[in-house]
Amino acid sequence: MSDWLSPEEWTAVRLSLVVATTAMLASLPLGLCVAFLLARGRFWGKSLLDAAVHLPLIMPPVVTGYLLLIGFGRRGPIGQFLYDYFGIVLSFRWTGAVLAAAVMGFPLMVRAIRLSIEAVDRKLEDAAGTLGASPAWVFLVVTLPLCLPGIVVGMILCFAKAMGEFGATITFVSNIPGETQTLPSAIYTFTQVPGGEAGATRLTLISIGISVTALFVSEWMARFVGRRIAVE
Repeated sequence: MSDWLSPEEWTAVRLSLVVATTAMLASLPLGLCVAFLLARGRFWGKSLLDAAVHLPLIMPPVVTGYLLLIGFGRRGPIGQFLYDYFGIVLSFRWTGAVLAAAVMGFPLMVRAIRLSIEAVDRKLEDAAGTLGASPAWVFLVVTLPLCLPGIVVGMILCFAKAMGEFGATITFVSNIPGETQTLPSAIYTFTQVPGGEAGATRLTLISIGISVTALFVSEWMARFVGRRIAVE
């Protein structure tokens, strides 16, 4: 792989994998909580929360990136707070690319987990509750194991979306080689320079390979969930 790719291309591949994996893992705890709230919660503002979660899917990614820049930039209200109290800078850093990728992949993760929670038979949870288990214990020992395949599907979809994220990332953290230049932005850079077609083609093939693998794994897990629900 290292002989086939130039150091610049390999750096973009490695950074994309790091950014996508970090975004997926960092999104998981909040994704679980939000998915459970949307699946089982009855509260005022549920529709607003649902709309806010899915908003990045329908907004232009550049708009999402600009909003992140306004909020999490060095002069933004959240960004300035993070820098003043924790010394954390997100804009134009790889950590900012993680944030942008997580925001774009979060709706897909929440949707997959929410559907899996809604598919869990409530009678099983009610039976555990009648035996004296607390709601938190019922969630840990009954709900969570039953919706585990859906959680895995959500993680894979979030990872795949993070790998392909471009608009929000380049708007929020720019296109800095070795720092924020992921696969999509590296492909974009190669297409803008004479003789960059070979590099763009290699990175495109790698992106297709990763996306197809994620799609096959996601489809396999979805079928597994379907068979499990049918048996139950």
